[in-house]
Amino acid sequence: MKKTLLSTALVAVMAAVAFAPTAQAAPASGTITIKGTVLADTCTVNVNGGAAVVLPSVMTGALATPGTTAGSTPFSIGLSACDTNAISATMVFNGTNIDSTTGYLKNTGSATNVMVQLLNSANAVINTSDNTNAPVIALSSGTGTTSLKARYVAVGGAATAGLVQTSVGFTLTYL
Repeated sequence: MKKTLLSTALVAVMAAVAFAPTAQAAPASGTITIKGTVLADTCTVNVNGGAAVVLPSVMTGALATPGTTAGSTPFSIGLSACDTNAISATMVFNGTNIDSTTGYLKNTGSATNVMVQLLNSANAVINTSDNTNAPVIALSSGTGTTSLKARYVAVGGAATAGLVQTSVGFTLTYL
């Protein structure tokens, strides 16, 4: 009889445990909010009022030592007719005239040991190979502008007399 009572008691306890409510964590929930803006295609870009950037003539003595610079010339990049929802445009440089070591622009003219540096509005040298110090143009009501400078820089030795010519492309990314 003890065995039956013990078995019955054990079955009763197991049934009570099986049907007893178990503690459960409340389900966690949240919301993912996604926002974005679709901008109209690019702005109208105006480089130096539509004119080439012309560096002044300098003497070879001004570029006699590697690293010396001369002929700093200001110019501007103006943006207009931009989507009024855009707040800035970041410049990224590209092209075959970019020296991957220095970030200077290679000279395709006849002068030797000379390249061209670009500087941003804070007079920091722009490394066009990795876009360090590249300008971010603030936009307001669909327009914006930034000031840049170009100048000669001696590389590899004293510059020799001749023509200096280069170019660089850029792409704007809008935010």
